[in-house]
Formats: sequence, structure tokens, C-alpha cells
Amino acid sequence: METEPAPAPEPRTALRQGAGAPQRVPDRVRATLVALTERPVSLYAAAVLRIGYGLVYLAFLLREFPHRHEIWGPGSPWTPELARQLFDQTGWVSVLTLSDSRAYFESCYALAVGVSALFALGWRTRAVSVLFAVVVASFHGRAIFMTDGGDNLILLMAVYLVLTACGRRWSLDARRTRLRTCAGAGKRTPANRITDGLRHHLGTSRRTLTAVLHNCGMFVIAAQVCFLYGSAGLYKVQGSSWGNGTALHYVLNLDLFRPWPGLSLMADEHDVLIAIACYLTVLLQVAFPFVLFGRLKYPVLTALLGMHLGIAVLMGLPLFSGAMIIADAVFLPDRFYLALARMWRRTARRAGSGEPADAARPPRAPVPAQSEPPGVIAREWSVPSLRGGRRR
Repeated sequence: METEPAPAPEPRTALRQGAGAPQRVPDRVRATLVALTERPVSLYAAAVLRIGYGLVYLAFLLREFPHRHEIWGPGSPWTPELARQLFDQTGWVSVLTLSDSRAYFESCYALAVGVSALFALGWRTRAVSVLFAVVVASFHGRAIFMTDGGDNLILLMAVYLVLTACGRRWSLDARRTRLRTCAGAGKRTPANRITDGLRHHLGTSRRTLTAVLHNCGMFVIAAQVCFLYGSAGLYKVQGSSWGNGTALHYVLNLDLFRPWPGLSLMADEHDVLIAIACYLTVLLQVAFPFVLFGRLKYPVLTALLGMHLGIAVLMGLPLFSGAMIIADAVFLPDRFYLALARMWRRTARRAGSGEPADAARPPRAPVPAQSEPPGVIAREWSVPSLRGGRRR
């Protein structure tokens, strides 16, 4: 028995049925491209990187101030002439070798201290970030044989931060922009279609370029940290001392990395804990790139923080540990830093008023009635200002 063929679907119906699934992927790709080209991500993490590396390098320069002539000065055993000969072979450049004058070196050192401080404060960050990268590269190349992993990481991060918009948050630039916006909110300029249209297109292009460069810079920083941990863990796996859990025992008995011998000997007495620390170090470093997209990254980052603090104390490598701890901050979301900022403001407010915690907490605002106009609801539930004021 033959049956009649089913009627063919209408063109519009077929189009709707067949276009749903294929359009999901392009929509996601389009949304991703829009997010990467129109909105800078992780602005608070970039600000933490800027503040952290600026302060670390400033502390490093101030710490080595009494020894600056022996390390980078014209009277150093590694003379400027030897440095220039090495630069001819490696292609490196340093502003410290442009002159052998002691006054010139002192000026460069003072400039480096000032640039590091301004970079941490976020003053004219676009220009100062370039100067900071030049300063770090110049001092790094002048005494290349006295650097370690911490110096190398700071140099890489200084170059990467030039691409980012690291001055958008927690900086003097952000404060100046906020004050300028508040001051110009009530001013009106006469309308001009040509000028306004050109200004609009230039502003859109500038924002797109800034967002793309910033997001690429943050991605490169995150990838650099992942490669660093992954390669370090895989390199440790190849060694027999890390496999049998005795690597840290040998490290704790090296005179070169024993700032407090008594503390090192006390830690070396616990054989089981030393072996556990060896295995845990390798596991954390190898697994680090694979836990970044889940909640497991928070305990991993906490364990890495403890590991770096132990390296700073037991091995006497505070610069390396500080550089690594700051680099790990790139993987924390902005909501984490905003929560820390709110906690800091709340603690500072309680400490300043001297009131107990319950008394210092402001009363919860009542829920506005649904019949009220939108303007009233918006005023009742406006976001608190950056200065920590109460809801208005």
C-alpha cells in the first residue's frame, strides 16, 4: 500500500529548523571576538601586576643602593667596556653603558628609582611603563652574570605590561580620570556633526586597539606563567632526586642557599615532610596549567604561595619568590580583588571609628516598592562609589 509523500516544508520553516544549530558556533565566536576587542579583561589583576612589580623593583634598587657601584657602576669588576663587548655579540642594549661618567650613572640610578615608584603609583602609565621596561632591561643587561630567575621574570613582565592597560584601576591615572569625568559631567559643548563623528570614530578605534593589546598582553602573561610552571615540573620529573624525595634535602644543605643555617637544619630533620614537599612541588607545577579553569585553582594557588614563601625564607631568594607570587595574581578574577577592596575599606572604617563590628555595619536599605518609578529604584540601589561611601 502506497502512502502519499509528506508535503515539503515551507522555505521559512526549513530555514528556521536548519539554521538553529549551525548558528550557535558563529554566535559564540562572534561574542568571543566582541569581548576580546571591546572590553579589556582582568583590569584589577593588571593593576596588581603593575603595583607588585613596581614595588618589588623599587625595593630591589633601594636594597642594593649601598652596593650599586660594585654591581652596575663604572667601577664594577664587570666594566662598561666588557659589557659593550658582550652586547656586540648578543645584541643587547643598556643605557648604563652610554657613558662611563659616575655622575651619569648616579642620574640613571635616581631615574630608575623614580620610574619604579611612578609605575607602582600609576602616574602617566602609558609612558612610564615604557620607561620602566627600559630601566629593567638596562640594569638586567649591565650585570647579566649576577641575575637569577626572578630578574628574568621581572624583565619579561615589564615588557608584557607595556601592552596592557594596567593603569585603569588603583592608580593616579584612574583617580584623575574620575575627577575629570565628575568635573565635566555638567558641561555641554555645542553640537558639530563632523567633529563629533570624527571624535567618535577615533575614540572607538582607540578603545578597540587598547582592548586588543591589553587582552593579548594578559594572555601572554598567563601563558608565560603556565609554561614556566609546566617546564619546571617536567624538568624535575627527569631527575632521580625529585623522584625519591631527596631533592629538598640537598637544597637545604647548600651553603650558597642557607641564609639561616639553623632554620635549614631544623627543617631538614623531618624526612617524611621533606619527601612529601618534593612530591607535592612536582605535582603542583605539572598540574598547574590544567586546573586554571575550575575552582581547584584556588587551593593550588594557595599551595604555591606557601611554596614561594618557603623559598624566600629558607633559600634566601625573596626577589624570585616575590616575582612568582605577583605573577600568580594574573589568574585571580576581578571579583576577588573587589571583595578584598571592600574588606579592606570595611576594616579601615572599623579601625578608624573604634566601633565593634556589629555597630560599624550600616543598616540594610529597605527594598523599594515595585510601584515606584525606575529613577527612584535606581537611586536606592546605586553602586557604592570607589571611595567606599554608603549607598545613596
